[in-house]
Amino acid sequence: MPVLHNKVSNEELKQRMLAEAEPRTTISFYKYFKIEDPTAFRNDAYVKFNDLKVFGRIYIAHEGINGQISVPASNVEAFKSTLYGLSPDLNGIRLNYAVDDDGKSFWVLRMKVRAKVVADGIDDPTFDPAKTGQYLKAKEYNELADQPGTIIVDMRNHYEYEVGHFENAIEIPSDTFREQLPMAVDMLKDNKDANIIMYCTGGIRCEKASAYMLHNGFKNIFHVEGGIIEYARKAKEENLPVKFKGKNFVFDERLGERISDDILSVCHVCGKPCDTHTNCKNDGCHLLFIQCEECARKLEGCCSEGCMEEKNLPEDEQKARRAGRENGMMIFNKSKEHPLRKHRDEWKKERE
Repeated sequence: MPVLHNKVSNEELKQRMLAEAEPRTTISFYKYFKIEDPTAFRNDAYVKFNDLKVFGRIYIAHEGINGQISVPASNVEAFKSTLYGLSPDLNGIRLNYAVDDDGKSFWVLRMKVRAKVVADGIDDPTFDPAKTGQYLKAKEYNELADQPGTIIVDMRNHYEYEVGHFENAIEIPSDTFREQLPMAVDMLKDNKDANIIMYCTGGIRCEKASAYMLHNGFKNIFHVEGGIIEYARKAKEENLPVKFKGKNFVFDERLGERISDDILSVCHVCGKPCDTHTNCKNDGCHLLFIQCEECARKLEGCCSEGCMEEKNLPEDEQKARRAGRENGMMIFNKSKEHPLRKHRDEWKKERE
């Protein structure tokens, strides 16, 4: 039996990827369909993808598959054929190619079996995520978005919406998808006959959200085919007006794809216009936040003076502090309620 997981350290794997001479292509894909034995499906796919030097994250569940990967340019066609051949339901599925891609997005292949490919908190056995709203291609999106009365709904988290979103899109003010679904139903309950367009990064969240809205009695539900990634690629390819402004947050090393030159957000430390996400360099924090170059230099890549001070302590002292804290610094907190966000709000108020 071949090895079905990696046994080499992350740092060594990253250095191997950076040393590669051949360019890589970053691709995302998903499909809701029934998988009887997710573990067997995962193990079979892992061996085939590993042989093609695929890196990235792929989640598999009874409800389907969700992947964000990179593959050597010479193996792209082989990867497509392999993916399509895993199941008749996957034959010909859409692949989203990264818009702003340096090929350095992943350095290891991780494939996991999960209860769901997108955690949604739905326990209604009658809900079918495959019964979705209508797809909109880029041109169709632009046309419907321009119609009076159309409601555009962003089904991403706050930290994604903050750096970029479609014109006139409303934010569902929550930090998890499972909270957003019932909140969206409640917020839009008086608009069940309106044209409602839902969107997300690559399509997987808004597709499930569209199915949930239909399940709850909404009539005219649409979602952007392939999400922001595919929309931006097609709009530019077809010379259409690009109605997405700012950056599209992505879940890999890049942390964002530049779609337009608009800067919609501010540095969470000083309040200056900025849309560069980073993780706090303090190993006891790693908060995901927005930071300008000046603050990054001043705070050595940390989110605060306290974190900078801790980062520079001897390693044993750092570990001692972390051991007694129990995540008291809101590790990985991406919430709009985090104290750093006050700078964003203060900066906006000064300019109103």
